[in-house]
Amino acid sequence: MYDIFELMDLAVERGASDLHLSVGRKPTFRVHGRMVEVGDGAPLTASDTERLVRQFTPQGHVDEIEREGTTDFGFAHKDLARFRVSALKQRGAFGLVMRLIPNRLMSLDDIGLPDGVLDLLVRPRGLVLVTGPTGSGKTTTLATMIDHINETRDVHIVTIEDPIEFYHPHKKSQITQREVGGDVTSFAEAMRRVLRQDPDVILLGEMRDLETTSAAITAAETGHLVFGTLHTTGAARTVDRIIDQYPTNQQEQIRAQLAVSLVAVISQVLLPRADGRGRVAAFEVMLVNSAIENHIRKGETFKITSAIQTSKRQGMVLLDDYLRDLVDRQVITPKVAIDAAQEPREMEERLLGGKV
Repeated sequence: MYDIFELMDLAVERGASDLHLSVGRKPTFRVHGRMVEVGDGAPLTASDTERLVRQFTPQGHVDEIEREGTTDFGFAHKDLARFRVSALKQRGAFGLVMRLIPNRLMSLDDIGLPDGVLDLLVRPRGLVLVTGPTGSGKTTTLATMIDHINETRDVHIVTIEDPIEFYHPHKKSQITQREVGGDVTSFAEAMRRVLRQDPDVILLGEMRDLETTSAAITAAETGHLVFGTLHTTGAARTVDRIIDQYPTNQQEQIRAQLAVSLVAVISQVLLPRADGRGRVAAFEVMLVNSAIENHIRKGETFKITSAIQTSKRQGMVLLDDYLRDLVDRQVITPKVAIDAAQEPREMEERLLGGKV
């Protein structure tokens, strides 16, 4: 019989990023991006998954599953790791997905962030966006940035998360962490209140609606350093995504606001290493300069890519250039680079001469 706490132990031991429990399949880990079944027992039944979910889920969250069909919360397992938990109903049965969050924060060097990013962490104000698909390591990157600020600056940091993933102790900074659903009802409500809490740095776990996005931009304009995330890939697409949230008659105004408040977009993806030893992050970094500010204001986001390309000396890098460098250093394979590229046809031509 499977035990949820033993499965958590095993997930940590195997270096899994996720644990999945679903009826009709053995417990499954995601290890280095691949799904791997574990255990010698039979596939899970509906009664198995319900028992495992109830084994550690607070009653209030069990009630939410019954009422809403899903619930999300954070769970600390011993002193080994925290998990971001999504418990759900599927085909009438309980299911579970748990994202493992290591207790040890990585350093900026461990993550491999380009050098230009370090300068962003001492900025007095502005909006910094970390973007990428689900599971690309955005949360880890943001937590590492917050930890660096916490260690080096005497400021007040407020984080708004759903759920809280990394716990940050007070270091040189004072840090306030608010969990949506537990400490505050919504991201939008938290952002409405945050400016009354004397913040210097604000981490917004997700810019998921127009009200939250507007509040983040306003906070950045009014003298705060704001970090946020979006599920986009590439700097130009990120700018378009923000502007497209607004009604047409407001887009010119928001372009002007964004041009002034946005200081950087860091876009990232996680890719399997060529040697099979885990995954490596690839980045695109846009640091807003006068040319990019002008492109945003005029709605010429299609020119941003070439502006990044010609601003390498300022610390900028295109995702496709970063991918080519990883291939040149034999860290990833050409096929992985092509699949992850913003311009896959051009990447294929440059790496393989058009021959797959």
